[in-house]
Amino acid sequence: MAQAIPGKVCVSCGRLTHQYTEFKCPSCGKGLIIRCEHCREITNTYKCKECGFEGP
Repeated sequence: MAQAIPGKVCVSCGRLTHQYTEFKCPSCGKGLIIRCEHCREITNTYKCKECGFEGP
């Protein structure tokens, strides 16, 4: 049986990461935003899949 790979996918760069921040969309409060440490450091933009809100 295959084991699940721990970690989450960054919404900014699409990479699997183990060092991330996870929060609800500041606009709609429904979308879950997951950002890796690198994208946060370089202020890469993200987009909420629920409402389309874009943030730094």
